[in-house]
Amino acid sequence: MMHPSRQAFVEDHMDEDKGGLTLDEVPTDYNYDLSTGENASALLSQFERKRMAARLAVPTNDVAVKVALRERGVPITLFGENNPADRRERLREILADEAQQLKADGQEGADIDMEDAPDDDDDEEQEEEYYTRGDEKLFQARVEIAKYSLPRAKRRVLFQRQEAKIPLRTHVKHRKQIREKLQDFELQSSQVGGQRYLSIVRLAPQGQLCATGDWGGSLKVVSTPDLEAQKTLRGHTSKIGGIDWFPGTEVPEGESVQLASSSADGAVHLWSLQKDTPISSLSQAGGPKVNKIGFHTSGRYLATACEDTTWKLYDVATGTELLSQEGHSRAVMTVSFQPEGALVATAGMDSIGRVWDLRSGRTIMLCEGHIQPITSSNWIDGHRILTGSLDGFVKVWDVRKVQQGGNLAGNTSGVTDLRVFRGADDPVEGEPPGQDEKGAQIPKKSATFFASCGFDRKVNIYSMDDYSLISSLESHTAPISSVDISRDGKWIVSGSHDRTIKLWARNEMEAI
Repeated sequence: MMHPSRQAFVEDHMDEDKGGLTLDEVPTDYNYDLSTGENASALLSQFERKRMAARLAVPTNDVAVKVALRERGVPITLFGENNPADRRERLREILADEAQQLKADGQEGADIDMEDAPDDDDDEEQEEEYYTRGDEKLFQARVEIAKYSLPRAKRRVLFQRQEAKIPLRTHVKHRKQIREKLQDFELQSSQVGGQRYLSIVRLAPQGQLCATGDWGGSLKVVSTPDLEAQKTLRGHTSKIGGIDWFPGTEVPEGESVQLASSSADGAVHLWSLQKDTPISSLSQAGGPKVNKIGFHTSGRYLATACEDTTWKLYDVATGTELLSQEGHSRAVMTVSFQPEGALVATAGMDSIGRVWDLRSGRTIMLCEGHIQPITSSNWIDGHRILTGSLDGFVKVWDVRKVQQGGNLAGNTSGVTDLRVFRGADDPVEGEPPGQDEKGAQIPKKSATFFASCGFDRKVNIYSMDDYSLISSLESHTAPISSVDISRDGKWIVSGSHDRTIKLWARNEMEAI
């Protein structure tokens, strides 16, 4: 049998009469008060007060909460109030009462005198564009640059009008011939360029000489195509960051400036090939690290990209610093002048490029799109710029449209340098091509391709038409740091961390 404790409880005597109440037996409460309009208004006011209190900004710092309570003449801590959260909620209620009182007094829009606790992040000032008054020398330089660049821009526009009349089939045939010649480029010469990694190589305007710099501060001039050392220039003691030849079709002779170089110790030297020591210095060692440099197309000025987030403009003749321009948030790695000379492009470790108008000093375009530092930049023509980044991409920027004009996958693992082919038939910097026997305009070869290099140990040649890869040159055994193209398109040189400089050309050793 089941134990009685496990049996269900059942009422023995269920009184059916007491099962519930009838409607007549329900008691009536005559003292109940229905909600009036005033009671409903008080209830809504209470809800509004709670919503207002929830929207108030109350400090989270307990010290700031105590200070606010002391300013309002209320106890800092009540009996049994040991939790800072309770003290903060009490301050919230007090602030809500003050806000409600202001609303009742007709000052609903008034602010409550309440501030958050001081925070280090709030001390950062909002960045905004500002200008610094320059001196008379800078003003005169801007005037000279304007006078120099306007006729060159006019010359470019006149050629573009003639070029627009060339039939499309003529352009296609012309570009196809260039592409076929570039596909024939092979390694022709290789030499050890220094005892340390090579950091930069630059061909002279005539293409007969090439300057090389390494991480140890060694600066050499070699001949082409045999790459035999011709001269060693002594003056740098640390990594060579930038090299640039004096602009023009021929290297100046005598004691005039023929070459400029910069290094990681902050020195910027000007050289003549007649001497192995600098003929002048724009800045001495001990300043901020100087990365790449570039001559203005007139040869009167030199720009330097500096590690202190600025780029500087120097007068070559006097050696004076005309401008120290801020604008980047991190180190500036590259600087490049427009062929006409009116604009300059800078870029660096902040992954942003900037285009500056030298005539006014204003930023006219921001190049935002890279996700890694920008290592190199070069102008295609008067309105397009190439930038190469450690993100492995090469981007094209259109100054006229103020937007990105193209994007292509460059060298894997990062692009370290790129150069646009600036031919001798360039309508601005050279002699534009003439007409054929039928009187038709001949297409130019300048700016039809560019070369890039990177950590993948390749020199890639790209077409400027559709940004397609034409050829990939491989021979280096370490990352390639620099590349350059001669003005006749005959040579392509590259310098690498394997300490070698290599020359690439067609077997016929002829220009394209």
